[in-house]
Amino acid sequence: MCMKSQKITHIGEIRNELNKYRRGRKLDIHQFNQVARLAWLGRVVMQPLDPQDPDCTSFLVYVQEPDELAAHILDTDQELVGAMHIVDGKQAQALVRILRGGVEERAKLYQDLSRSDFYFRYFYRPDDAQNPSDERSSGPQGDHEG
Repeated sequence: MCMKSQKITHIGEIRNELNKYRRGRKLDIHQFNQVARLAWLGRVVMQPLDPQDPDCTSFLVYVQEPDELAAHILDTDQELVGAMHIVDGKQAQALVRILRGGVEERAKLYQDLSRSDFYFRYFYRPDDAQNPSDERSSGPQGDHEG
């Protein structure tokens, strides 16, 4: 059995293609905003394309499907989600900052939520202790028993 081999005649073209691949591609404004929104929600996974090469600044970016509510509101292009993209270094660094900011803001929201006392917000009024005959006032504050 004889194997055919093909000679590489245009090594410059191969280098150019490899360099384009290593640089990554720039997302257009519309695509970047969509990916950035999903990054803020924590729905992207990012990794440097070549962590061993300090000259390679592009990132592999996997864009996950948003949850149902976010998908309904954000209207994300289907070619972006569920796919891996090689994004150029500047846009990737911006996405890293957006991802970090989203995590920090959501963490603060959850911390505030964990300290929220909904019962007192909806069922306690300072004047209830002074005027017990007015327990059945209008609104959610007066809908409690007791």
